[in-house]
Amino acid sequence: MAKIAYCVIGIVIYLVMRMLGEMVVDEPVAGSFTYFANKYYGAFWGFLTGWNYWLCYIIVSMSELAAIGIYMNFWFPHLPHWVSALVCVILITLVNFSQVKLYGDIEFIMTVIKIAAIVCMIVLGFAILFTEYGSFPHDFHNLWSNHGFAPHGAWGIALSLVAVTFSFGGVELVGITAAEAENPKKIIPKAINGVMLQILFLYIVSYIMLAALYPWNEIGMKDSPFVLIFSHVGIPYTADILNFIILIASLSVYNSAMYSTSRMLYSLAQEGNAPRFLASLSKKGVPIKQTIVTSGITFLAVPLTYFFPQRTFMYLMAGAIISLIIAWFTIVIVNLRFRRMKEKAGIELDYKLGIYPFDNYLCILFLIFIVAMMTQIADMAIAVYLMPVWLLILVLGYVLKRKFIKI
Repeated sequence: MAKIAYCVIGIVIYLVMRMLGEMVVDEPVAGSFTYFANKYYGAFWGFLTGWNYWLCYIIVSMSELAAIGIYMNFWFPHLPHWVSALVCVILITLVNFSQVKLYGDIEFIMTVIKIAAIVCMIVLGFAILFTEYGSFPHDFHNLWSNHGFAPHGAWGIALSLVAVTFSFGGVELVGITAAEAENPKKIIPKAINGVMLQILFLYIVSYIMLAALYPWNEIGMKDSPFVLIFSHVGIPYTADILNFIILIASLSVYNSAMYSTSRMLYSLAQEGNAPRFLASLSKKGVPIKQTIVTSGITFLAVPLTYFFPQRTFMYLMAGAIISLIIAWFTIVIVNLRFRRMKEKAGIELDYKLGIYPFDNYLCILFLIFIVAMMTQIADMAIAVYLMPVWLLILVLGYVLKRKFIKI
């Protein structure tokens, strides 16, 4: 079921990436896709897109803080989630107060650990499947056992699409960062194709390995599926090592999100879409004020994990999905106007999809479908109901910026 969801989401997000790629190849500007929203739909859309994307990464940061509490409970079952979140906020904020070099060195180390761990887990998992080691199954019958390949039918697949959408958050950054390449017409298509293939491969192969080793209906949210499975392998400290690696992965995501959101605030302020005091850097070129603001907002995860320790992650994941959908929806509709203007001007694009505008309308319908399915999941429906409120806040913020506030 999840394999189907990953394939479906992968195809849709690939189309969205291609749409962003079309615009970036045509005009390789550094920075966020808010530039294109501002250019083709006006200042309001640039304002909305920038702040919405900033919020998205704020929520991602908070969701990782909630997840870190879960991982710490593997070693310390009675440790409150909010304590883990608080310690993490302090440590990562201090890291982001430093110069870029220290951040880069730390992030490089954590990235190497993550990639090496994923590869090792996949290799070890399939080695167990194809050998007589341990009490695990030595074939793939778990994939279709327990009431079939898709036990909950089409409805179950539709619901799983919601959770899988969260996994693809951040892929749009490839189109943004690739714009700074020396040869964007060559690099951007390769980057988009390569990243999507790698993500789909790692997700699908990892899921096949996990589902084959352990029945899908026995995996819950208490521990990571990797830790749950490899804790029964019999190799000393395997589960501890894996839990540590997954903890590192969450810290890495939070660290990257903190870095990105502080820079986004600086960029928004430079564009006149955020208060002026956020448009300056320290003497060493570090966005200290922006990091403090970002850290202070993500700190809200601490009381959330205190009052709602079991539901915080789901609530935050729902909010992140809504923000991602708004961002992807913006890319799709901006691309529609971009293509129309290019066709009207008689300009032939160097990099484009051959099924325009069908792909745009397909993505729009799919994103609307995801939002509709979120209303069918109790812990995620609240994010859908709050989406109009968030959009209204952005509208009011833009009106205040234009009429009453000098920033």
